[in-house]
Amino acid sequence: MKNRRWVFTIFLYLAFSLGIEAFKFHRTQPTERISGSAGDVLEDDPVGRLKVFVYELPSKYNKRFYKRTQDASPICLQRRFICTVFYCRALFEEKAIDRGILPLLQRATLVQTFGQRNHVCLKDGSVIIPPYAPPQKMQAHLIPPSTPRSIFVYFRGLFYDVGNDPEGGYYARGARASVWENFKDNPLFDISTEHPTTYYEDMQRAVFCLCPLGWAPWSPRLVEAVIFGCIPVIIADDIVLPFADAIPWEDIGVFVAEKDVPKLDTILTSIPINEILRKQRLLANPSMKQAMLFPQPAQSRDAFHQILNGLARKLPHDKNVYLNPGEKILNWTAGPVGDLKPW
Repeated sequence: MKNRRWVFTIFLYLAFSLGIEAFKFHRTQPTERISGSAGDVLEDDPVGRLKVFVYELPSKYNKRFYKRTQDASPICLQRRFICTVFYCRALFEEKAIDRGILPLLQRATLVQTFGQRNHVCLKDGSVIIPPYAPPQKMQAHLIPPSTPRSIFVYFRGLFYDVGNDPEGGYYARGARASVWENFKDNPLFDISTEHPTTYYEDMQRAVFCLCPLGWAPWSPRLVEAVIFGCIPVIIADDIVLPFADAIPWEDIGVFVAEKDVPKLDTILTSIPINEILRKQRLLANPSMKQAMLFPQPAQSRDAFHQILNGLARKLPHDKNVYLNPGEKILNWTAGPVGDLKPW
């Protein structure tokens, strides 16, 4: 009997500890459950419906990439496939557009970091996920929930990329430049290229955090805004947001068309206070924050959990994803000869 009590006590302790860990970003402030199907998706459990197999692309797709990334992050090198695709998108955009998705991946369900509508590298049916933002680092910078949000609009980052876009007409399609030119002297806007040590704390003191496109439609800034309860102002006309069936982006964020950036002050000051408060309550939902993070080890309802959910909801697969009659293995060399040397 004593042994049973001891085992039960250990079980309760572990359950309590895991519960605290899973909701460590929950600040004691008014919150609101995600209504409708989105809330159900966030709380769904894919366990028992999936078998997960992990494959690495053959070395021929990574050899040259490795040589050019000797000083790269170990995390990047451990995720060779993800890094290779990003490298292609960032520095070989024209070549990526000409080639599109590799034939060997065209019948796969891709897991892609955010997305861009009408882009050849975005595959229909992909599971769109958030980029990595360090949970432990953000946890270390939490401030008391009673701290007032005294900054109306906050942004830290580039407005121009002179090194890569000296004429200034391509970077962010001019949206960031427009933010700077129109609001650099506006007292409601705390914007700068400087990245202070209090960056995370400042986001927790802000009502709105600007999330404009740069070279890509997205950045970790959007994840940071959600984690810190700062209403994201999304300025990227063709962005595809992560976990769109679970995160009610229209309810928690503000979408501003790139052409309307000069009217940003009018748009934000016109939002009723009740709507702002509701967005903040939704952002305070711990399930929302958990779904955007990749803690290690993985936790219930975190971003990895949501990836499994997204994959599980695609079952059963269409016939076109299976091997063709007579095929016993996937042919990695299928497709144009040029794909054997993707860089």
